[in-house]
Amino acid sequence: MPSRVLSLGHYQPSRVLTNADLSALVDTTDEWILRRVGIRTRHIAAEDETVADMGARAGAKALAAAGLDAGDIDLVVMATTTAKERSPNNAARVSAQLGIPTPAAFDVNAFCSGFTHALALADHAIAAGSATRALVVASEKFSDVTDWSDRSTCVLLGDGAGAAVVTGSQTSGISPVVWGSDPSMGRAVRLEPPSNLFAQDGQTVFRWVTTALPDIARRVCERAGVTPADLAGVVLHQANLRIIDPLIERIGAVNAVIARDVVDSGNTSAASIPLAFSKLVERGELPAGGPVLLLGFGGGLSYAGQVVACP
Repeated sequence: MPSRVLSLGHYQPSRVLTNADLSALVDTTDEWILRRVGIRTRHIAAEDETVADMGARAGAKALAAAGLDAGDIDLVVMATTTAKERSPNNAARVSAQLGIPTPAAFDVNAFCSGFTHALALADHAIAAGSATRALVVASEKFSDVTDWSDRSTCVLLGDGAGAAVVTGSQTSGISPVVWGSDPSMGRAVRLEPPSNLFAQDGQTVFRWVTTALPDIARRVCERAGVTPADLAGVVLHQANLRIIDPLIERIGAVNAVIARDVVDSGNTSAASIPLAFSKLVERGELPAGGPVLLLGFGGGLSYAGQVVACP
């Protein structure tokens, strides 16, 4: 059975960290941050707020938007890289908080492409008859793994969560996924001992993204049977504006609404796509049923993308 995205939801912590706030921590300025990455603010979770807590709040919003109860969900897939809690996994923790009774529940760790990987897995499960309705959640707490003395990375990162309800459908609303990776450059983005703090080789990532991703985006469109000019919206991983804007120009999505939530939310890794997508839908900026390109990319170096019908 084909599947479609039925609804979306998102959550961000109440604390907002501005560029002026960061200038008190490291040698930086609002002008430098805007020029380098285009970010004005980012949200920071409370010390006792977990990845699962944020994911559950985004998931509850998605369920409410779909008009479904927790018992209607039989699969929960959770994308996260920053969760401290390992077992039970965070999909199970979200399920417990939402009261989902007996779901298949597992986590996906694919860094910034985590949500689009998780969405593809939910789509595949429904197509195979292994699930009927899935909750796909992405949640990150990068404030726990940020080196607040490194101005090249601390200005980028934020916390938040996004979620989607995926259901079986008579017509396909999610195109076949295009996914892959370049493991030879996998350590260009990392969370590793002994520091266990986020680090990246920024120029390596920038070159890879701006050279490899336009062709990948066009392949996603081809598999969906659309051209870039047909797209109603484009939601790329919200890495920074220096990456998003050149990519959009090279993809050729000339008629699409472009997500630039990174300006207000920073880079929230796996959460960035559903967070930005949910906001666009909530504000009524995308037409219902219109084709929207989702493309996650980052650590691994991994990527995954599909075209979905806007809920």
